[in-house]
Amino acid sequence: MSDPALETALPPATAMPAAAARPKVIAGDHLIEALRGFAALLVAYFHCRQVTWIGMGAFHQAHASLSDPGTLAAWLTLPVAWGSAGVPIFFVISGYCIHRSGAARLLANPSFTLDARQFWLRRFVRIYPVLLAALLLTFAADSISLTLLPVSHKILDIGPRAFLVNLFSLQGIAGKTYGSNGALWTLSLEVQFYLLYPLLFAARRRFGFHAVLGAVAVVNIVSAMTLQRHDVVIFTSYWFSWMLGAWIAEIHLRGASGFRYAYAASALFAAAGCAAFHFGQFGAFQLWACAFACYLVKALERSHSASASHGDSPAVGLLASLFAKLGEFSYSLYLIHLPLFVLLGSLLYRSSLQTSIWPSFGFTLAVLPVAWIFYRLFERPALNAAARLRKRVAA
Repeated sequence: MSDPALETALPPATAMPAAAARPKVIAGDHLIEALRGFAALLVAYFHCRQVTWIGMGAFHQAHASLSDPGTLAAWLTLPVAWGSAGVPIFFVISGYCIHRSGAARLLANPSFTLDARQFWLRRFVRIYPVLLAALLLTFAADSISLTLLPVSHKILDIGPRAFLVNLFSLQGIAGKTYGSNGALWTLSLEVQFYLLYPLLFAARRRFGFHAVLGAVAVVNIVSAMTLQRHDVVIFTSYWFSWMLGAWIAEIHLRGASGFRYAYAASALFAAAGCAAFHFGQFGAFQLWACAFACYLVKALERSHSASASHGDSPAVGLLASLFAKLGEFSYSLYLIHLPLFVLLGSLLYRSSLQTSIWPSFGFTLAVLPVAWIFYRLFERPALNAAARLRKRVAA
């Protein structure tokens, strides 16, 4: 899941060390938005492919010829089989964005303390109005889907208890995700990250970031060995990926460059994650988080250099701009895509999986404008409210 917001409030550049000056910090914002958009689209299409299509194995048995455009298009979607890699991308970006502002202030003033109450208030205003709207939309969409037999196996409980479990971000601990909206499993982890972040920030001031990162890594391993194996989905099992993003914020603010072979390491971690995915999603998740962290630390450095030299080709710039546009409403897209895919599948195909790959493309294109409208109606006002709170505190 995406981090729901970029925490962009920073102290004036004159109050900060040269290495943490404002232009350096904001140079990668376009890149971050583009990566969020890419991750959101990757996860959304990964789910759409699952909801609408028979899958590569069954498809291959029925369609062996590459002369058919539909067959070629289906094979081109093969990398999307690892589309859940979008989730660790979101977590790393979330850690980077949430910690960036506080880390900048701490560099400028080592005695700076985080206002936990204000932080939690901004997070609440940013997340929960949009989440409530998404849960209500899920209820409405699933209520229609449930009237169309046979009912999709993606739809779970849409009763009041399940609603409250997801509203209070307890899915994975006190219940399952709401209705057909299985993507909500990551949102509970995000909220739990935010609840503990002020404590992490205080520990970082006291003991230093590397000590905190090491402690979180140990907690992550212990949690995986004890809780994850018993299907208890809680933030401690995914904490390290989020902290990797916070670590990148720290080194980027200091002007440090990533290690020389970061891109090569990213490719190796990504390949290892794809291989590990066949033995379980959890191990793959950790490897993909490391892969993206290696990539991001170098990409932010390159993004700053490109901004200073006006680099990047027109084609790359156009693609990045398109993904950045998606990044603007990536939270909305993430929150509502699954119940809409299930509803479309119920209405058009009575939840039966199709042999053709084309419906998956059509469903994805259909949901994008709906997500943008949802963003304008619910997410944009929440963003504006969180920004007003931030300005009030700064004043």
